[in-house]
Amino acid sequence: MSNGRFSLFPDSPSARSLFNRNALRYQWQSNGPVITGAIMLVCLAVWIVEALLMLVWPVGGAIMIYYGRFDPLLAAGEPWRFVTSMFLHAPKSVMHIAFNLLTLWCVGPMLERLMGHWPFLALYLISGFGGGLGLMAWAALDPGGDGWLTGAYGASGALFGLFAALLIVYRRIGEDIRSMLIWMAINFLMPFLTPGIAWQAHVGGFLIGGLFTWLLVSGPKFMLRAGLGMRTTVYGALLLGVIILAVLLCDMASPAPTWTTLPSVGVAS
Repeated sequence: MSNGRFSLFPDSPSARSLFNRNALRYQWQSNGPVITGAIMLVCLAVWIVEALLMLVWPVGGAIMIYYGRFDPLLAAGEPWRFVTSMFLHAPKSVMHIAFNLLTLWCVGPMLERLMGHWPFLALYLISGFGGGLGLMAWAALDPGGDGWLTGAYGASGALFGLFAALLIVYRRIGEDIRSMLIWMAINFLMPFLTPGIAWQAHVGGFLIGGLFTWLLVSGPKFMLRAGLGMRTTVYGALLLGVIILAVLLCDMASPAPTWTTLPSVGVAS
């Protein structure tokens, strides 16, 4: 836990410790940010592959992004996009990948220490799925119909779920979350300051991540007697089922005759 002093990266160990075997073992045993670090490394590795492909084989890079990003028009029939889109970032934008990784390194370590490795991973993934649902819901509700043709990619949907989780558990941990509030404010303002950001994914991730966390810490009393692992499994499966059902309902509003139409250029999230 933090020592009471303000830090933009509270509860975060040094990057060197994540590559030391003994330190890594200690971090795992003490609920350190092992999963956080692994997510960051996967995102960075994927971004490097994207960037290199765009340099040496632009068509291959475009194919990688097209089949990995989240496209509301295609997501119901190609559900892997809910997962792959969380780890893709704009290949020509260092700012996109760097900002999301910095934000994750600010938020992730404290949450992973509080929740444990697997509940934290479940929160990250379920929040990312919520981001996809946010895009689907907007596409179904958008009277213009343009939402169906807008692809998106990035970790922000999952990150907003982590933000919601921190707000919910704040009273329980009694920690100084000024740094979190700074990162939240920046992220919430980004869609207003920078065009081409999928704010719908932010809203979806925030709501689903918040709901998942609320169920874990303040759900039905009979479930609170169960262990955190059991609650994570039960509520994770329940929310996953709700997300699948909601996605299928949203997909019923899709313009079916345009399934063969290629979605438009993707936006960051």
